[in-house]
Amino acid sequence: MEKFDVIIIGAGAAGLFCAAQAGQRGKRVLLLDNGKKAGRKILMSGGGRCNFTNLHTEPAAYLSQNPHFCKSALARYTQWDFIDLVNRHGIAWHEKTLGQLFCDDSAQQIVDLLLKECEIGKVTLRLRSEVLSVSRDEAGYTLELNGSVAQAEKLVIASGGLSMPGLGATPFGYKIAGQFGLTVFPTRAGLVPFTLHKPLLEQLKTLSGVAVPSLMSAEDGTIFKEALLFTHRGLSGPAVLQLSSYWQPGEFVTINLSPERDLGDFINQERKAHPNQSLKNTLAKVLPRRLVECLQLLSSVPECTLKQLNSRQQGELVEALHRWRVQPNGTEGYRTAEVTLGGVDTSVLSSKTMEARDVPGLYFIGEVVDVTGWLGGYNFQWAWSSAWACAQAL
Repeated sequence: MEKFDVIIIGAGAAGLFCAAQAGQRGKRVLLLDNGKKAGRKILMSGGGRCNFTNLHTEPAAYLSQNPHFCKSALARYTQWDFIDLVNRHGIAWHEKTLGQLFCDDSAQQIVDLLLKECEIGKVTLRLRSEVLSVSRDEAGYTLELNGSVAQAEKLVIASGGLSMPGLGATPFGYKIAGQFGLTVFPTRAGLVPFTLHKPLLEQLKTLSGVAVPSLMSAEDGTIFKEALLFTHRGLSGPAVLQLSSYWQPGEFVTINLSPERDLGDFINQERKAHPNQSLKNTLAKVLPRRLVECLQLLSSVPECTLKQLNSRQQGELVEALHRWRVQPNGTEGYRTAEVTLGGVDTSVLSSKTMEARDVPGLYFIGEVVDVTGWLGGYNFQWAWSSAWACAQAL
């Protein structure tokens, strides 16, 4: 039987960073993962460039049954701390929209950074390691692996959520929480595209690939102003992914297809200047032509000139474009979801150390915990911050 100070399960963002930090603080760390590669989700994130944090990280950007839980970790290891680490490793990066930071080159650079930090901490990394059982006694935790047994005083669960099962996601972390009597909130897919009911999907199929700026709101009043993308399965794009975390099955979403311009005012101006211009050509100045043609087929856009458009028709048109109500059929589920909502109840964990209050030596970090960030690097920052907080306590 091999003995370590700490065993960490899951070599994703949180697990790698926690292992590195604990190792550099003098702990003998064993890091286990069931996959062939470390950091698989990191590698495909941000279109292969890894959106590794966000300049505007703050607790308000996180969903949790306890919105205060994330405050301590985020305050103690900030986005600026991780940016400093990225800079020390000589990784060039750039800001996209809304404070999102990406590698100039490749997500592999972030994985390499984490592996290098683990090397500095003399971490023992074992891939293709399946944990068959976990037991606890006065000496700590004993893990039966495929082919060996390992023991440690402390055990950290960084096994992630259920999103992207193709990358090896499993409910392992929730099962361990349950084994030790911890509450786990129901999980569901977050940051995920919407699917649509068949009649509407058929009507919108010509729009697949069309993107528009939008302002989308959920029934609880949550609003996101970002791009909307029409797909062959339904609706996607940043606005949809963001709103999906707040949407509940059966609810409607409201979409403003022209958030920057009041279409009523625009039509009135155009009518004065070009009274004989067709309504379709007028709208095509501010909306994609394919969208205007599709809306015409849906009878939202009358076939007429501007001078023929009466005030009732104009009012209905403006309402339809600024407050288009859509009832999603559902979401694409864990297969394409970027994160998992729900997870280990934060009330059973210490917000300072991530340790289970009633199970000494057992810690939960990253996505397995009921803390889910917005799209745009917030979930990576939660991985770094929760891992750092845990490592200090180890």
